[in-house]
Amino acid sequence: MEQFEHRRDRYEHFCRFANPTVNINLALDLPDFRPWCKERALPPFHVFLYCLLTSVRGVDNFLYRIHEGQVIKIDRFYASYTVINEDNNFNYARFTMSDVLNEFVERSVEAGKLARDSRALINHGGDLTARERKDNIFTTCMPWLDMRAIEHPIYNYQEADIPLVAWGKFSVPAGGRMTVPIAVQAHHGFVDGYHIHLLMQALTARVEALINTP
Repeated sequence: MEQFEHRRDRYEHFCRFANPTVNINLALDLPDFRPWCKERALPPFHVFLYCLLTSVRGVDNFLYRIHEGQVIKIDRFYASYTVINEDNNFNYARFTMSDVLNEFVERSVEAGKLARDSRALINHGGDLTARERKDNIFTTCMPWLDMRAIEHPIYNYQEADIPLVAWGKFSVPAGGRMTVPIAVQAHHGFVDGYHIHLLMQALTARVEALINTP
């Protein structure tokens, strides 16, 4: 929390805003990790989710939350994402994070299957306490769209302290590189454009390190 205290005045400034969120959309340039995934029979979506969520933990600003009027820092969060069920309605997949890639992918695939098979809306936080609901990073993917921008539904903007990350369709292969349209939304009292830049740097480095693993 020491780092937060250096920006408490920024937090208090943005808390006065009716909408204190910042939302940045970009085309992220990455090494094309899909051939690496194919060689290991790993689904690229779940590998990308792994790289993203493990990168989030390295940027403190994405871990601050507001609970009972006070700023706290979470030390863990659920892995989650949206899926489309058999009725073509969205649902939430949620599972416990793992630092081990194969274990993460296994849990992620199973959580997605459970959410896909459920007609009822599940994993929306109703089973969690108010404090436990803070242990989240919201993610969603629209693999059909070359997404340019997104606006998320927000119940109460002034309490919108959980970051949201959305991404769209992976580009076609191009000389070992690929692009991903990605958007990051967060509370501006905690996160500036610079911190989103740091997250994108960390995500790129994570992908590069992964595909260079023997």
